[in-house]
Amino acid sequence: MTGPLTMSATSKAAFDLPKKTQAHTARARRILDGLMRFHPDAHCALNYDGPHQLLVATILSAQATDVAVNKATPKFFEAFPTAADYAGASPRTLEPYIRSLGFFRNKAIAIHEAMKSIVNDFGGEVPATMDELLTLRGVARKTANVVLGNAYGIDLGVVVDTHVIRLSGRFGLSSAHDPKKIELDLMALFPRPHWTLLGHLLIFHGRRVCKARAGLCAEHPLCRRYCSNSKASEQKKAKIHR
Repeated sequence: MTGPLTMSATSKAAFDLPKKTQAHTARARRILDGLMRFHPDAHCALNYDGPHQLLVATILSAQATDVAVNKATPKFFEAFPTAADYAGASPRTLEPYIRSLGFFRNKAIAIHEAMKSIVNDFGGEVPATMDELLTLRGVARKTANVVLGNAYGIDLGVVVDTHVIRLSGRFGLSSAHDPKKIELDLMALFPRPHWTLLGHLLIFHGRRVCKARAGLCAEHPLCRRYCSNSKASEQKKAKIHR
């Protein structure tokens, strides 16, 4: 009798992904190479030391900037150095440390409940599987992808935030509007070992270049080549000057 099947770190066999043509994946690879060339410093912008700090920081980052989270977390992490410290406190005790962030009461409850589960169900260690992470309060797939990819080096998906949604449409990587469908398109197009990095690259490009407003579409070579907004802008200018 054989043992359970395992999936390699590069295999996509266990994922039900949309079909993509060789031309589509080749184009995606060129975009990836360009993003890596222009943003070699792309990384997780949240400051953390270990999985439980990253989990807390990611929960706090909902409806808040990474800069704001990084300002709040040093004293928060110092006051509650372990999962057990969060679990042994109360949401009201957590609130003063994160009051500068939006929805801080809800986030305090989520962190408290998540850490209680980690202590009671996982021996005080943040779980390293998608299914287990999704059992935690305040954790959806995006948060789980952040933790798995950055704390554990496990590529199980692509982080899809507002920047990634915007760039996926403009670069023609996905025509979907649902983050779950966008993630599947990105997973199908790009090599699995780059899924975590891809999220960082798209987010960095979205913050620096492909902004929601006043984007640098016409000024950046990657955008001029692949972005629908840039091409539309160039076509509009061409018609004006005819």
